[in-house]
Amino acid sequence: MDFGSITEFLANKTILVTGATGFIAKILVEKILRVQPNVNKLYLLIRASNSQAADIRLQDEVLGKELFKILREKWGTKFECFMSEKISAVAGDTSYENLGITGHRLKQMYNDIDIVINVAATTKFDERYDVALGVNTLGPKHVVNFAKNCANIKLLIHVSTAYVCGEKTGIISEKAYGMGETLNGVVGLDIDSEKKLVDQTLSSLKASDVPEKDIRIRMKNLGDQRAKFYGWPNTYVFTKAMGEMLVGKLRGNLPVLIMRPTIVCSTFKEPFPGWVEGCRTIDSIAVMYGKGYLGLFCGDSTSVLDLIPADMFVNSIIVAMKDHINQSKLTVYQVGSSKRNPISLGDVHDILFRYFTKNPWINREGNTVNVRKGVVLSNILIFEIIFSLLHYFVQMVLILPNKMGDSSFLRTLRNFDKKLKMVTRIVELYKPYVFFKGIFADTNTEKLLITARENGLDENAFNFDPLCINWKDYFFNIHLPSIVDNLF
Repeated sequence: MDFGSITEFLANKTILVTGATGFIAKILVEKILRVQPNVNKLYLLIRASNSQAADIRLQDEVLGKELFKILREKWGTKFECFMSEKISAVAGDTSYENLGITGHRLKQMYNDIDIVINVAATTKFDERYDVALGVNTLGPKHVVNFAKNCANIKLLIHVSTAYVCGEKTGIISEKAYGMGETLNGVVGLDIDSEKKLVDQTLSSLKASDVPEKDIRIRMKNLGDQRAKFYGWPNTYVFTKAMGEMLVGKLRGNLPVLIMRPTIVCSTFKEPFPGWVEGCRTIDSIAVMYGKGYLGLFCGDSTSVLDLIPADMFVNSIIVAMKDHINQSKLTVYQVGSSKRNPISLGDVHDILFRYFTKNPWINREGNTVNVRKGVVLSNILIFEIIFSLLHYFVQMVLILPNKMGDSSFLRTLRNFDKKLKMVTRIVELYKPYVFFKGIFADTNTEKLLITARENGLDENAFNFDPLCINWKDYFFNIHLPSIVDNLF
């Protein structure tokens, strides 16, 4: 197979991308349009009430982003015309049958589409169970059924996450999940039953006139309970794992790729270094450290943080797409760096200290925040005891009758208590990952890279080799400056 012709392969293709306003999807769309302007059509599925609302979201949340500045410069005054010719915003939702699309538009898409790329997901670790189940689990089911109805379908690509493995240790293989498979061996996982449980719980809460705020909390707690009952650390990875199960079960003879990225971070090179959106996973820890909130943190300094820049992950999708078109099988690709170019939590801690010492955070008052190297506790129990005692002490002082009124001392205490709560929450959410003891095998991904290189891959355009990354340079000169700038 000639991998030197990837851009030619994309020519005249009609591709559906779900979750089109998301971080990875936007980078994918920009890449395809930049390297192959002769792609036939990109249908972008956008959650919206109607086509007009979808077009507005397309302009505001996709094309209006800095990410598209290279394309804007290239096309100049013809940019809007080019985009309207190549992109069709579709109002829909993967949580529904037929992706919420009806009528003539549905028939047209069934006839037109060659490739479906499902990127739609909710990535909140503690999402409401009803929402996460709808998007991350039932969404893939609806996408598979949609793809099977496409007359000219050649490939379905489902973007998952490497962390569907939960808290497994050792080498984690590129193995697909079987229906009902659990991480702790508990039997009885049935997705239909999980959906019934969600529906019954919601109906009961609403019938009892429970306030919406309390319903939200109860549904979050339900997701957490169900995930942990079957061995997953949070709702996000639990529902993503069940989504993979449904893809495998329902695909029939449909050619399918399951792409499992690790922790996706800012772009390494394309369309320019350092593009990122929001505060993603590890970025929350970096920002809180820079603000001086993490003088004491919890984690295993030897744990590997498996990172992959977003543009490299997108390149792997496109190269894998070329390799698997019309092949009636399911293949799993884990795309990360822990196997061949690892960086530890301790290494990242050291980089953060040196970066924010050299480039200190400026707080709202305009003052420089001086960070300390701080302490990383490897014992979660000791950490929880220390923070519980600190929180208890602060609360005792704050509730005592105090004649000082709103003194600077009390304001300092309240601010300290706020920091305690934020750090406790961060540790609670990220505990499975800062103590992670797994290494992701990327056998399929490495084979793909080797084969592509041997057959003319243009690595300047489609590189996804993590060995080319110098992590210190990447953090210092690309990633950390970008996330700091992104917050201002």
